[in-house]
Amino acid sequence: MQTFFIVAILALGFIITFQIAKASEYVAVLRGYERSRKQTNKINGFLLLAFLIIGLIGVVYCNERLKDKILGAPASDHGILVDRMLYVTLAITFIVFVLTQIALFWFSYKYQEKENQKAFYFPHDNKLEMIWTVIPAITLTILVGFGIFYWFKITGPAPKDAVQVEVVGKQFGWEFRYPGKDQVLGKKYFKNVNPAASNPAGQIWEDPANHDDIFVEQEMHLVVNKPVQLVIGAKDVIHDVGLAHFRLKMDAVPGTPTTMWFTPTVTTADMRKKTGNPDFVYEISCDQMCGKGHWSMRGVIVVETQEEYDAWMASKKPQYLVANPDKDPSVKKDTAAAPVPVTAAVIR
Repeated sequence: MQTFFIVAILALGFIITFQIAKASEYVAVLRGYERSRKQTNKINGFLLLAFLIIGLIGVVYCNERLKDKILGAPASDHGILVDRMLYVTLAITFIVFVLTQIALFWFSYKYQEKENQKAFYFPHDNKLEMIWTVIPAITLTILVGFGIFYWFKITGPAPKDAVQVEVVGKQFGWEFRYPGKDQVLGKKYFKNVNPAASNPAGQIWEDPANHDDIFVEQEMHLVVNKPVQLVIGAKDVIHDVGLAHFRLKMDAVPGTPTTMWFTPTVTTADMRKKTGNPDFVYEISCDQMCGKGHWSMRGVIVVETQEEYDAWMASKKPQYLVANPDKDPSVKKDTAAAPVPVTAAVIR
């Protein structure tokens, strides 16, 4: 029924528009087509000029009203560079936008059809074509050059003191694996993935580097002002690690690990104070359509001090011990042997 009403409303709107157009045509015939056309042309010229003025005022107003209010200031070192590149790009394109829009609407108004006015026509101008080809080409080359520079900086080798965190996307959530005291992520094999056996990451238990790795889901913890390298992958389909507050994103591809690194610069607690929002959290979202539950694929990132991070890590048990509780020294084992009954034989 709802679909029927929508179709009926659209059909009715089309009929009304068609009838108005026909009525306008009849009025033009009665008033004189030539006179009506010239009057309509003049009205359109004024409307274009008004649209230009109101539109530019709207652009400036929206920029001032919404600037820095959607995502706020970047919370990573690379984010500052990305924002700087974005602002330079916006400044250049804004200048071009304003000049071209003013020229478009002003020319439409100034050179509207008038008596005894004839349009000047020229088929070719080498100088003009050189200007509108060379200048944009140079500008775009510079912008693309900055983009490539930042891209290789983000995806290049991380600092030596960077903490590695493995990020794996799945329908529809996130998994994180941290190296233990050895600061080395253990090897894994996709055929070893077995959540029922407490091995959701597919770790190879024979690899000693896996014995202290920490596995968590949906919540990633990072240390403020300490670089972190994300080793990114996926279990099923292509996902995308979206870190909007840090101005970063990277595809998560099954079987093809990708990496990027950054340094978070503002803790979650400080960001809550800055934004005035006590419920603020950093998000990790999936920025690649990955199925019907894509909208819900969201995780939380907690940026904290080194002391808070160490306390959080200390509260976690290595996944090796979760999967092999018999290897856990903290689990009390009943090692006392059962008492052996003593029988006395009486020889008579």
